Amino acid sequence: MLVVYLVGVTVWGAWLGRGQTGGRDYFLGNRELPWGAVMLSVVATETSTLTFLSIPGVAYFGTLVFLQLTFGYLAGRIVVAIFLLPAYYGGELSTAYEVLAERFGLAARRFASAIFMVTRLLADSVRLFATAIPLALVTGWDYPVSIAVIGVLTVVYTYFGGIKAVIWVDALQMGLYLVGAVIAMVALQGLVPGGWSSIFAEAGQAGKLAVVDPSFDVSVPYTLWAGVLGGGFLTMASHGTDQLIVQRLLTCRDLVAARKALVGSGVVVMGQFLIFLLVGLGLWGYYGGRPFDTGDEIFPRFIVEVLPSGVSGLLIAGVFAAAMSSLSSSVNSLASATAYDFWAPWVGAEEDESRTLRAGKFFTLVWAALLVGGAVLFIPLSTGTTAVEVALAIASMVYGGLLGAFVLALRSSRADGRSMIAGMVAGIGVVTAIWVFAGTLVAWPWFVPIGTAVTVMVGWTLGRGTSGPEVQVGGV
Repeated sequence: MLVVYLVGVTVWGAWLGRGQTGGRDYFLGNRELPWGAVMLSVVATETSTLTFLSIPGVAYFGTLVFLQLTFGYLAGRIVVAIFLLPAYYGGELSTAYEVLAERFGLAARRFASAIFMVTRLLADSVRLFATAIPLALVTGWDYPVSIAVIGVLTVVYTYFGGIKAVIWVDALQMGLYLVGAVIAMVALQGLVPGGWSSIFAEAGQAGKLAVVDPSFDVSVPYTLWAGVLGGGFLTMASHGTDQLIVQRLLTCRDLVAARKALVGSGVVVMGQFLIFLLVGLGLWGYYGGRPFDTGDEIFPRFIVEVLPSGVSGLLIAGVFAAAMSSLSSSVNSLASATAYDFWAPWVGAEEDESRTLRAGKFFTLVWAALLVGGAVLFIPLSTGTTAVEVALAIASMVYGGLLGAFVLALRSSRADGRSMIAGMVAGIGVVTAIWVFAGTLVAWPWFVPIGTAVTVMVGWTLGRGTSGPEVQVGGV
């Protein structure tokens, strides 16, 4: 099952990229992809292996309160659809950071793009490492070998297929890993005496069915306020300023289609997280709450050691589906940001689509190698960590700075290029200091609101007037 899936999806993805003629086709799919496929790609991109592996572990050790984050995820998407997407569709943009260039100049665009690149490299290296866990269990290979196999297979269809292959393969892969989760739930019905009725009864007695925590304790990551405010700001940053997601939205035919894809993905994400949290409850019922070293190993061990052959192969393929969709998306978005934000302006090739295509394919290989290397370096740091929370914390440290920069670009006539960069440095610096020195006092969902506030305040205070034409958003 696993071999058939890996070979099949690689060949199909490479075939989808036939007939490409330029960078616009390679990175934006000629802006003609259907919103339904883009919606599924957005969900698959933000899901990654961490949802498949780590979220069941979160419910295993805790409750269902992680679901509160999805309330903010949906709210944040609605805000982005109203205020930020019109700015992206107001011109022929290739990356999210061209909005900053129009307002603050090329230096601001490059600085924000560089921040995105570093963040994506670190966070997705963690995600790629998490994927190697089940492959190592199945094959007995060392982690570096497992990581390399995943990276090579993914980069083949990403290199040849471009964003069109990435999005259509994402849509297929999302369906596969959700089917895998449902199969696990069906299997648990037969493996646990009394099935799901017994699981829910015991979980209820243990207090594991709680969904809402109304307390206002900033040291607790999963409360209603952290979910709505922290999750909302996180999504406004990730889906409104991160090239990883914005690139997908720019492949839609028009603004209306992009809004459908974005808001629809928020609804799908809520259902998806609920499914994986329920899998975690089922595993808790099956194992009787026995201790594990990390939450990331519980579901993989169940798949490999408990489920029969064929079924386990399908679920492992689901793990790979989540991993490959996230990795391919990261590689393609990093390559597009490098090509359009740095390379093309530097060599004067903004209008040369064929050169951009060749450069984009080269940068695809470079970023794939860097992500594989980063995943290997994370191996000795992984003991005792939960990968999903590590990746979210890394992203949250810088997302506030990125979101604050866009707020300044779209809403402040006082800020200029220098003050925007200073604000981003201050916002990211403050959040990093909090994580290092007060990580137990302030939970990671609050990082983005704090970083955004600091960036906006510093950027506005140090601003000396506009440095470029103000971007109009929705006629405002």
